[in-house]
Amino acid sequence: MSSTSLGGGSGAVAASTHAACARFRGTDPLVVGRTRRQLAADLGFADDSGYIPAARWTRAMTFEHLVRDVRFAGEVATTTVGRVALERPTRVVTVNARVHVDETADLLAAAHVRAVEEGAATLVHGLAVPFAGFEHSAATEVKPDFAVVAARPGQASWLIVGDAKDYERVRSRIDDTRLLKGFLQVALGAESAAEWSRLPKGMAVHSHGVLAVPRNSFLQPEALVEALHDHRAEVRMRVAQRRREAAGTGYVAGADVARFVAHLRATFDPATCTTCPLFSYCRHELRTSPDPADLLVEVGVPAELRAQVAGLVTGGEAAPRAPASVVAQVRATVDGVARRTGQLRVDGAGRPGTVDVVLAKADAAALGVHGIALRRHTGDGPGDWAVTVFDDPLSPETRRRVMRLLGHEITAAMAEATARGAYAVHVVVPDPVTADVLVSIADNLAGVELSRLRWERDREMAREPLTFDGEPARVPAALQPTERTAVSFLLEEDRARALTLRAPVLDLRAVLAQHVVAGGPAFSSLRLDYLAAWAETLTSGPLKPRELEDDVERAQHTPGARMTGRRSDAVHRALVGGRGQDPDPARYAALVTEELAYKRDVFDRALAALRTVRDSSLRDVHQAIEADAQAVWRRRLDLHASDLVRFGRTYRHWRNSLVPVIESDGRCRRQLAALGNPQAAADMAADAGVREVVRATVVTTTPLVVEVGSRRIGAGTRIVLLHVNGNPCVERPGTAMTLLKGSVKFSGLAIGPLSGAGEETVPRRFGWTPENVPDLAPGDRLVVADFGWYCDLKGNKALSVGRPAADDTSAPKPACEPYSHAEDPDEHRYCCRSHEDAEADWSDRLAERRDRGELNPQVWPPVVDEDAFEVTPVGAPVADPAAVGLDDVPDELTLDDLE
Repeated sequence: MSSTSLGGGSGAVAASTHAACARFRGTDPLVVGRTRRQLAADLGFADDSGYIPAARWTRAMTFEHLVRDVRFAGEVATTTVGRVALERPTRVVTVNARVHVDETADLLAAAHVRAVEEGAATLVHGLAVPFAGFEHSAATEVKPDFAVVAARPGQASWLIVGDAKDYERVRSRIDDTRLLKGFLQVALGAESAAEWSRLPKGMAVHSHGVLAVPRNSFLQPEALVEALHDHRAEVRMRVAQRRREAAGTGYVAGADVARFVAHLRATFDPATCTTCPLFSYCRHELRTSPDPADLLVEVGVPAELRAQVAGLVTGGEAAPRAPASVVAQVRATVDGVARRTGQLRVDGAGRPGTVDVVLAKADAAALGVHGIALRRHTGDGPGDWAVTVFDDPLSPETRRRVMRLLGHEITAAMAEATARGAYAVHVVVPDPVTADVLVSIADNLAGVELSRLRWERDREMAREPLTFDGEPARVPAALQPTERTAVSFLLEEDRARALTLRAPVLDLRAVLAQHVVAGGPAFSSLRLDYLAAWAETLTSGPLKPRELEDDVERAQHTPGARMTGRRSDAVHRALVGGRGQDPDPARYAALVTEELAYKRDVFDRALAALRTVRDSSLRDVHQAIEADAQAVWRRRLDLHASDLVRFGRTYRHWRNSLVPVIESDGRCRRQLAALGNPQAAADMAADAGVREVVRATVVTTTPLVVEVGSRRIGAGTRIVLLHVNGNPCVERPGTAMTLLKGSVKFSGLAIGPLSGAGEETVPRRFGWTPENVPDLAPGDRLVVADFGWYCDLKGNKALSVGRPAADDTSAPKPACEPYSHAEDPDEHRYCCRSHEDAEADWSDRLAERRDRGELNPQVWPPVVDEDAFEVTPVGAPVADPAAVGLDDVPDELTLDDLE
């Protein structure tokens, strides 16, 4: 009997992502009898987007082996049992079902007996269970990575289904979307096990499931336990939906599959469909469509906006209320020339006091770095790029070297900024992943340093240094001053992410996107090389959007931290050897250097494009906000006071006190954007949910009569003129700006009340009497705002924008000195208390709790380590994926399956 391909756990989860697409549902393996990746190849559009780099595959396999290691298997099983409030097991047994249904049944039966008779827990890995609803057909099995069997009252046992996922921790945490996907796969295993007729009598599937994920960069596992009620309900719904779709299809085995797929209507979105193996097929269908409106689908214009911009692809105009950003995207696509947003520069990229950074991330580890290039800008211009290639990209010493190199440049930039009378310095990166890698490394080393301070206190008090779980600790070396500067700066950036006007680390792609709207899919503009190529059309002429998109997808290199799959393979092979080859250090260094050269070239092209945009008068506002905040950070760094705290470890009082700061920051950002960014202001005016900013048109100038395009602003409302024909009034020569302590004052703007114009047939026309009369002409297109949204000043001469306060909670005050806390601990307990003092006190408290039996391993259920610092007990197994030879990745798997 032929086997029915069901796609396994990942197939059920993928259905949740693409369930709205009729083509995706209609090409279910249940219907076409093959995986979608096989189907794409049969259609002539083989899928390469889901290619799994060898280093990534090796990391995944290494983690799965660590989960099976006796030490960690016992820890995962014990933690799981404790988290679901069961009795402490008498022992933990580890067995292997070898992905075989019969062996799985036998081992579960034995584990049930062991749990009932001995109270033992069993971790079974490599299970194979019939797919829910397909037990008696020749269908592919569900293959949970592991499951835990534990005793329950009444001579019975629980089966707790689990999966192992080597998810990367970014800034100390795993993305919620990934965790949801992982638990959906666990839920499919739990649902399949619950329906299995060979489940031992007396064994029931528990309502909770477990994911084993890395708790640190050494891939040492920890167990995350979560209730599966909602997950299992969704799995049941999706499985039932798949069966209904399969039963209602008209496809017959052996029929022309190309004709069948072509008749299925796709719901195409270039931002989300890239994870579908049929992405290239569907995109080709749109590209070759005779319907001009399909271009809008191809570039990702939302369905509800397509009618408003459809005229642009046939030589017409857009609807009046079409969002300006979407109009610009479509016009750029049609013409092959980017559009400017009208925003002038408010950023610090490429200026004195900035440090440029590009790096090549290793796929074999979350914090692995193959190489890095840095450059500092001074008053004399940009320096030379300094390139460093790391021979051991995964080692802790490499992470320290990255911080030393960066810290040296930041320290020099700080010194120069101080000499210029400025405080703000910036690290500039090509994409968010580069920032995430740097901040994750900083968080890693901060946790190690805080742990070291606690253990130094233990030594001082003649106590054995122990980890949170009570194992002998490996005490690391202290952070060097330059290392600490970089670590502290990057953690400041992590805390600053809550504030939209803060930018210690600048994403160069996002900065360029403030000024340039590229054609093609907006999703493609998330790559700096794609966006830079579009920016260059403003000076070099048009390009062909589809050719650029294809060239970028086929490129060997990337502008950001992650390398392409093929380049990653070449670098990994040169580093560790494999497939009959020895390591080749010279080739490894050459490949990494070549990768960094491409990233540097794209970086320089982006900076060159930015230099064509002049500075905004609002730049001083943004720089002042950043400088005020960095002045607080410098005090933290100088006094070692809360400078090694990531946002996730801020105290509850600290986070609560940030709420009004975050609110004022968001309000100030929106108000400044409305003042200085014509495209953003136009989008606000077109948004039905924004009441304060509206469009208007000049009817006459003597008297001045305007027609307001909204009923939300009318007679009696004071308005301020923001933009005239797409030009910001704040940038005009007659406008002056004054920086005050808590606000920014603008004078010279047109401000005044509206009054009835006496035209009953045109109710939205009003007379306007601003104190500063602008130079306008009939027909001018305006963007105006309700003056009361900005401020409550009485006169019509000036506009005030409130500046957000700096985050100075739990931070040293300007008057704090190095010995202030020692001299008056009560007064300075929450401002300038150093980490050295705070961690020593915490070490004493932990020792007291351990003496009372309140910590692991004595306490039950196990206590959760909320800090989850990067610490490794003495003698613990440590993964080294780079030392493992290349394994062949199964052809049928994609990166989506792996994750």
